[in-house]
Amino acid sequence: MSVILPLLTGWALDLLIGDPLWLPHPIVWFGKAIAACEQHLNKGLHRKAKGAFTAIFLIAAVFIITWGLRYLCTTFTFHILHLTFHISILFDTIVIFYCLAGTTLIREVRQVFLALDRSLDEGRKQVARIVGRDTKDLSAQEVRTAALETLAENLSDGVIAPLFWFAILGTPGMLAYKMVNTLDSMIGYRTERYLDFGCWAARIDDIANYIPARLTALLMVLPNIVVKGKWSLVNFVFKNGSKHASPNSGYPEAALAGLLNCRFGGPHYYFGQVFDKPYIGENDRPLTTDDMKKAVRVNRTAEVLMILLITVLYLS
Repeated sequence: MSVILPLLTGWALDLLIGDPLWLPHPIVWFGKAIAACEQHLNKGLHRKAKGAFTAIFLIAAVFIITWGLRYLCTTFTFHILHLTFHISILFDTIVIFYCLAGTTLIREVRQVFLALDRSLDEGRKQVARIVGRDTKDLSAQEVRTAALETLAENLSDGVIAPLFWFAILGTPGMLAYKMVNTLDSMIGYRTERYLDFGCWAARIDDIANYIPARLTALLMVLPNIVVKGKWSLVNFVFKNGSKHASPNSGYPEAALAGLLNCRFGGPHYYFGQVFDKPYIGENDRPLTTDDMKKAVRVNRTAEVLMILLITVLYLS
């Protein structure tokens, strides 16, 4: 129960309230630490070594600090209905709540589609909140595609991967993973500025997400395999998942493209530079709000399956 209770409670809190803007968030602190390191170290000689030091130091610091705080929490208890609990249960619940981003991501993607119904300019501005690519020249189809690609990719980064590392290393590992992911999202680009300084951050993120990304894709297509016998989805995912520039992001994107029978990928602009990404899927059909609703159901189902998997593992 010391694992299952905070897991279910933290997940339930994310389902209910997501990440309220008024609530201080550790990812904001992570971002400030990364930005400070990048500003002071990403210049002069030995940028690759300085980037490696930054990534390893920040990840290790988060793990050690979280482990230390959690250890202190095990020395204190509280009582509810004649039951005694360690404060560490509350600590774990809060960390899990902070590390899960499923509800916030779904809200943001819904807002993209609603904004796009009002105007293309509003849709572009809204999707810019959740993607790293340049959005000012995107078409309506490209805005919808960007939102759904992000929904699939961040199901792995924002839900399944944190839960995976929680299952292996507890909340210290879960929060350390969030630092890994934040490092990659801020400096893990192959641009002139970040090519050397961010290469270690990008590589560590690739390693940390290798299994979770493929597990995410499996959880996304599993209901269709079990209920409808659509084994062809497995071939589709493994055929198209490796086409992505990232060794991991392509797998959940391929899973969603297969489920929606649509096409993702293609050339995108980042910081004014074009990146010609391979296409995932072949059916270049117009995407609709119904596709978004189906994608949200896919995400929620995958979340539930991952929670059930961890629960069964710890109770067995």
